[in-house]
Amino acid sequence: MAFESLGDKFAGIFKKMRGNATLTEKNMDDMLKEIRVALLEADVNFKVVKAFVNDVKEKAIGQDVYHKVNPSQMVVKIVHDEIQSLLGEEQCGLTVESSGLTSILLLGLQGTGKTTTAGKLSYQLANKEGKKVLVAALDVYRPGAIEQLEAVIGKTSASFFSLGKDKDPVDIAKEAKKKALAEGYDVLILDTAGRLQIDEGLMEELRRINHEIHPTEALLLVDAAAGQDAVNVANVFNKELRLTGIIMSRLDGDARGGAALSIKYLTGLPIKYAGVGEKVSDIEPFYPDRMADRILGMGDVVTLVEKAKEAVDEKQAEKDAKKFLDGDFTLEDMLRQMKQVQKMGSMKSLLKLIPGMPKISDEDQARGEREMKTFEAIINSMTPYERRHPETLRYSQKNRIAKGSGKTNADINRVLKKYEQSKEMMRQMKQYSKTGRMPRGGNNPWGR
Repeated sequence: MAFESLGDKFAGIFKKMRGNATLTEKNMDDMLKEIRVALLEADVNFKVVKAFVNDVKEKAIGQDVYHKVNPSQMVVKIVHDEIQSLLGEEQCGLTVESSGLTSILLLGLQGTGKTTTAGKLSYQLANKEGKKVLVAALDVYRPGAIEQLEAVIGKTSASFFSLGKDKDPVDIAKEAKKKALAEGYDVLILDTAGRLQIDEGLMEELRRINHEIHPTEALLLVDAAAGQDAVNVANVFNKELRLTGIIMSRLDGDARGGAALSIKYLTGLPIKYAGVGEKVSDIEPFYPDRMADRILGMGDVVTLVEKAKEAVDEKQAEKDAKKFLDGDFTLEDMLRQMKQVQKMGSMKSLLKLIPGMPKISDEDQARGEREMKTFEAIINSMTPYERRHPETLRYSQKNRIAKGSGKTNADINRVLKKYEQSKEMMRQMKQYSKTGRMPRGGNNPWGR
């Protein structure tokens, strides 16, 4: 994820600072130098870095941090608040028309994932927020652009609109708005054409669309990996079209994160959404406070709970919780739980949202995903009775299951062993909830 390297560096800086018995002006200056280097290496604009370091020092002095009982925690709090300030203080949602149509002009250069993001944004608004959404294809230049957008929108509950490649994008926008108004749509998303670089032809077309449509929102898609170029692009688009906000794509990648930390400060434009994966559902409203928590290794429990609510059936979850704590669950129950967790995202991304959780490597994640697939293949090759009563499995039945799943008898035995370990662990947890004491020998069946 973006900011991962920066987060590691901050963790090292704060660990070193906590090792000091007292906070002096010298070790404070040393810490600020390290923070300055970490931010510059993350490709944060040098003007932003200078202002950030000065603000942290000024607030530390203003709050008389040097004489506090736990000065290191005070400094972490100040750094957190300053990062949040850089990212935008508070979450800035879409401006929605109180009555009538909300129109969104989606802008950006080619290669930033704009068409995919049009699908993600329509998924957020249509599937998650229940809006009636129409998405119009205005890119008549790039080969396959219209077909690509139609395919992406087909994965959502939104509707698709196109007049083909032979129409002026301005006329397409006008017709799309007319249709949206006539048919009672809540939101119209206009996916405009991009270019490999900014040129006058692109800007003139966008100005004409902007003049005809008067969009509620003009959102620029920015690639998190673009670094300082992203700020320059945003400034040009903002000057010509008066942008209302930013969508930051590929925030789940290995970008250093400098664009996200610089763009609000240098342009005044809020980041409204973040793309966090390849799937059409992988978009999130951007919360500066939660992102600051993640950068400083404090997790993001609120986002984790929100993901769980989306993925989990609450009534079924209550039933499963009781069965699990009683140790009275079947392989079917375990498989259902695993699938619900998978809907929430990769294990690596989920662990980052939990404060204090250790990191897992890509190799560990790949191994865990392979085990999940093995588990699923084996259970799917069982009969319903065998899933509910795995203790009845005999050698001949295991042979049949192994052939049906493409696995081995040893794989089946490992799955059954982990299932039994899970049941035992749940019984121990129930005992712990009653007595407050965990029995000896408790372990995690999925650990190594």
